[in-house]
Amino acid sequence: MTGAADSIPGAPGPVRRLIDTVAWVHLRDGVILGARTRGKDLFYIPGGKRHAGESDEQTLLREVEEELTVAIVPGTVAHVGTYEAPVDADTPQVVVRMACYTGDYRGTLAAAGEIEEIRLLSYADRDLVPPVDQLVFDELHAAGRLS
Repeated sequence: MTGAADSIPGAPGPVRRLIDTVAWVHLRDGVILGARTRGKDLFYIPGGKRHAGESDEQTLLREVEEELTVAIVPGTVAHVGTYEAPVDADTPQVVVRMACYTGDYRGTLAAAGEIEEIRLLSYADRDLVPPVDQLVFDELHAAGRLS
């Protein structure tokens, strides 16, 4: 994910920064698509930060095309949920907000741009994703959608 974070005025404790992202939840047969950025260990649900003035859908379409070489079909986009969690345990003052969407796509999935690897992940792979993605994994698993 790339881009600048926003400060949240009046947040308790140290200055809280919000990283506002949009992600594509691509589920098939009990597994979810994950992407790993070059030089990183963790996988994440594909997507990224919005550019100034972009809607969630515009961000989703742009990021998925840049990272995975496929085109999301605009009329099929549906909101799954919005999740918030610290970036990691060491930086609780930096919070990722991730608006998640499903949507059909055209093309062949392939790693592109900053993405080094894409992989189908199950709930057993929960430790391979960052905290905000773990919330999505937990919810999908509880609903019987992620095995």
